[in-house]
Amino acid sequence: MNYNEINSILFICMGNICRSPTAEAVFRSKADILGLKLTIDSAGTLGAHAREKPDQRAQKAGIARGYSFDGIKSRKVNSKDFEKFDLILAMDEDNVLNLRKVAPSHLHHKIALFLDFAENHQDNEVPDPYYGGAKGFHYVLDLIEDASNGLLEHLNNAQLQKA
Repeated sequence: MNYNEINSILFICMGNICRSPTAEAVFRSKADILGLKLTIDSAGTLGAHAREKPDQRAQKAGIARGYSFDGIKSRKVNSKDFEKFDLILAMDEDNVLNLRKVAPSHLHHKIALFLDFAENHQDNEVPDPYYGGAKGFHYVLDLIEDASNGLLEHLNNAQLQKA
């Protein structure tokens, strides 16, 4: 993957109220600290929660670690997203499969699992914390912070090499 060509990232989960908005908030914060200019968004493969704010439990856990969810509202992924975003990162395999069903085949290379970038966790998927307790939301944050750091390291190194 050529990290020099990544200017926009879309995070995907099923409903876009727990995992992907958390990834958007965490990644945006970390990218801002590094001074990286990226378009960052999130969406869901289902539209059941369209225009809703992220789950209160996700916000509470994220805000406790210093992340802002301001302006984040749920939406369903659409056909334009596959053209607009350079990298589309799903939280789990089911969402990868759902994305590949609707993405034009020539753009499938943009779709990957977010945890492919995690360096300190062996998990392949970010588990859905929706039906669990607070511990699940904190664990999701641990995974997302790890994967965010790994991806940002690749992007930052590409920027340094470009300079």
